[in-house]
Amino acid sequence: MLVKVLVALTVIMITARVVGALFARFNQPAVIGEVVGGILLGPSLLGRIAPDAAALVLPSDAAPILSVIAQLGVILYMFLVGLELDLAVLKARAKTTIAISNAGIILPFALGIALAWLIYREHAPAGVSFPPFALFLGVSMSITAFPVLARILGDRGLQRTPMGILALTCAAIDDATAWCLLAFVVGVTQATTGGAVVTVVLTAVYVALMLTVGRTMMSRAVTRLDASIAVGEHSLAIVLVAVLLSAVATEFIGVHAIFGAFLLGAIIPHRSDTARHVREKIEDVVRVLLLPAFFAFTGLRTQIGLVQGIDDWLMCLLIITVATAGKFGGATLAARFSGLDWRDSAALGILMNTRGLVELIVLNIGLDLGVLTPRLFTMLVIMALVTTMMTSPVLMALLRKRPWVELNSTTAA
Repeated sequence: MLVKVLVALTVIMITARVVGALFARFNQPAVIGEVVGGILLGPSLLGRIAPDAAALVLPSDAAPILSVIAQLGVILYMFLVGLELDLAVLKARAKTTIAISNAGIILPFALGIALAWLIYREHAPAGVSFPPFALFLGVSMSITAFPVLARILGDRGLQRTPMGILALTCAAIDDATAWCLLAFVVGVTQATTGGAVVTVVLTAVYVALMLTVGRTMMSRAVTRLDASIAVGEHSLAIVLVAVLLSAVATEFIGVHAIFGAFLLGAIIPHRSDTARHVREKIEDVVRVLLLPAFFAFTGLRTQIGLVQGIDDWLMCLLIITVATAGKFGGATLAARFSGLDWRDSAALGILMNTRGLVELIVLNIGLDLGVLTPRLFTMLVIMALVTTMMTSPVLMALLRKRPWVELNSTTAA
């Protein structure tokens, strides 16, 4: 069994790097290529044209172990996302970004619920009531992939421009809001009405404790760790234990473990030596080894062949249109009303429409909970890929004549 898992991980890593590098040459985030690489290894391509090779590369009996590796990768990845979240910046810029970030959540969430009403009878799993199905579809329409957006801005040299700072701040607020919504939806899905209320209350209490008592305790601990002779294995062990305990706590409450990992990362002082050290030690391993396992695991569950006929592809187009209209439209209009011109407002809107890996995490949770069918899961994965792939070309078309874009792009190169 160990040999099978090691062979699978080797093939997954090679495929992710090769396809990711290929997509990067076409000015797409490498993460999109890595996701596509995972899909290619699954039943959508390799499993269809060479089932024996697919069974050899990704044997079914190795899938449970790959699932555990993938879940660990996602937990650590969401911790890193939280670690990138500067709560001080969010607080300082909250007044100027609250309208844009709220519009980027409320409108797509509402459109997602409207879409759920239209497709519930045909696409909802048997035995799933309308409220959890609608709430989950609303959340899936509301996601902005903060890490992928940051990567796109960094590649274009825009991360320190006023547009880049505004986009990152709005995306960070959106991410935090979306994870809270997801926590609520998971609680509603996994429990009865009374149990859902208990889960939501416990989640609110846990978040409040983490942002107050937990943040104070973590700040003191990090200050002490930073003052030590060397920030080394001891601090790394303490932080990772805290991550795992927070993940266990939210899983016990009835919310997914990744929420606890994200929250723990968010309360660690953003610019501390400990945060920098932990990030440097685990980031490459998570991105190079563990996340590709998640992409492959997602690929195994994504069956493009389930989307058949003109009706299914029209449904796919409808989902992409609703997702784009909600996220792009809501953020663009809010930015315009906040004082930006139409071109900059549209640029901010297309940035907020980036979904990427975070959307895939949410979709996998929905599939695990039984809220999504494999067919609808595949359609939503396609939506996540399309909305992310459109970001870079549309963004540069909108900002092509901005002199500060040309200056920063030259500097970045």
